[in-house]
Amino acid sequence: MPIAVDIDVMLARRKMSVGELADRVGITPANLAVLKNGRAKAVRFATLAALCEVLECRPGDLLRWEPEDVADSEAAPGAAQGGHR
Repeated sequence: MPIAVDIDVMLARRKMSVGELADRVGITPANLAVLKNGRAKAVRFATLAALCEVLECRPGDLLRWEPEDVADSEAAPGAAQGGHR
């Protein structure tokens, strides 16, 4: 997927655990893990706003767009060397 999630980066910068963030945002640690690992199909704006409020950041600090070929090459090691161009 071309949307990369950088929640781990913000957690590290804020020296905050996943459990603490989940508690403060009001979601389960399991649902937060799905989101931070890039497996979520959607995120509610209310959840995104709560994440930004707790982490004192902007949505762009948590989510970024990557072109498909970059995302594909990261998902499949070696794909960048022998992949389609």
